[in-house]
Amino acid sequence: MKENVLLVKLIRLVMCALFTALFVVLERFLSFNVWNMRVGFAFLPLALTGTLYGPLSAALVGACGDVLGMMLFPTGPYFPGFTLTAALTGAVFGLFLRKKQALPQITAAVLINQIALSLLLQTLWISITYGASYVALLPTRLIQCLIMIPVQFVVLLLLAKRVTGLAKRMQLVA
Repeated sequence: MKENVLLVKLIRLVMCALFTALFVVLERFLSFNVWNMRVGFAFLPLALTGTLYGPLSAALVGACGDVLGMMLFPTGPYFPGFTLTAALTGAVFGLFLRKKQALPQITAAVLINQIALSLLLQTLWISITYGASYVALLPTRLIQCLIMIPVQFVVLLLLAKRVTGLAKRMQLVA
């Protein structure tokens, strides 16, 4: 029995490390980036971690992935606000998708992440970091959100049943 608990914890640790690495790769190399806008699939490892392991693990993956990505592949100055947003993004996915991945939960997670965290909070961090006007940044950031809302929604909807079924078969869910 004790060996099973240790094995589940080890699998969880390894999976979170893999999701962290995937987050760094998707965010730093496989995203469309301009100085105040990023469109890509870096949300996917955070959503998967949140679905499989909950908000704390997903927040840690987001924070660690942001710090590692910044240390290994910097794209600008480090600012802890960006790390906070990455952690909160993972936590939101975990809070809404851990128990159930139905239409209302996916919609809430995507809208909170895109409107509250990406549009409002991330724009604030960009404004502070680069000294740009918050209001002037909002239109381009709004375009990013309008692109990412349907992308995240469709991807998460397509993956919802497959992820939980796979996790149960592999006994990854602790």
